[in-house]
Amino acid sequence: MPEIRPEIRTFLCRSDNIGVLMRDPETGACAAIDVPEAAAVLRALDETGWRLTDILVTHRHGDHVEGIPEVKARTGARVTAPARAGSAVPQVDATVHEGDVVTVGSLAATVWETPGHCDDHVTYWFEAAGVAFAGDTLFTLGCGRVLEGPPQVLWRSLSRFLPLPDETVIYSGHDYVLSNTRFGLAAEPGNRNLADRAALAEKARAEGRFLVPTTLGEEKATNPFLRATEPALARAVGMEPGADPAAVFTALREWKNRF
Repeated sequence: MPEIRPEIRTFLCRSDNIGVLMRDPETGACAAIDVPEAAAVLRALDETGWRLTDILVTHRHGDHVEGIPEVKARTGARVTAPARAGSAVPQVDATVHEGDVVTVGSLAATVWETPGHCDDHVTYWFEAAGVAFAGDTLFTLGCGRVLEGPPQVLWRSLSRFLPLPDETVIYSGHDYVLSNTRFGLAAEPGNRNLADRAALAEKARAEGRFLVPTTLGEEKATNPFLRATEPALARAVGMEPGADPAAVFTALREWKNRF
C-alpha cells in the first residue's frame, strides 16, 4: 500500500487534455502536471484552494506547456522540465534527466526518460505514493502516437511500466478512451475484460466523466499496446504467436494510425 496518499484533482483542458493537480497533505505543496490551458488550471486551484508550488512538465508539445507563463505569473510556481526539451518549454527553473529525483513537499518522484512520442518525454514515478504521471506515453487503453524515432523506442518506454505493481495508478495527458476502446476491440474482440471496460467508458462519458486515472493492472488486462506478447495480438497483425513483441507493437501502432 502507498506510504503517502497525495490529494489529486483531474479535470479537462482544451478539448481532450487532462489537467492534473497533486497536493502533498503533509506540507501543502502542490504540483500541476503540465499546463495545457491556464484558465482550467487556475480555475481548479480556485476551486480547491490549493497553492501551486510546482509545475512538472512531461514534454515540450504546445498543448502541454502553453499555459505555463500565465500560471507561473499568477502563482510563482517552480517549473521543472526535461533537459532534452531545450528552450521549447517556457520559463524553466530546473531541468531533469533519467534517474533524477524531484520533490513536491514530502512527495518524491524518480524521473524516467520515456521517449517515443517525442525524444524529450519523461514520466514522473512517485513510487511511495504508487502514482505515475505518464503524459503522452501511456494512455488509458492506448499509447501515444510515435512522432520521433522508431516505434521500438516507444515500446521500450512502455515496457518499463510492466514490472510496476498492478495497483499503480497511472495518469495520462489525454482522454482518448472511447477511440482507444474501439481500436482495442477490433484488435482483440475476444477480450471480455476489454468489452467490460468499453461499456464502462461509454457510461462514464454519458455521465461527464473519463477513465483517467487507470491502474497498471487494468491496462495489462485490456490495453493492446501493453499486450504485445499475447498470441491474440500477434495473430491480429498477421504474425505467429511468440513473435517479437516490439514488432507486434509496431504493427499495432501503425494499424491504430490508420484506424
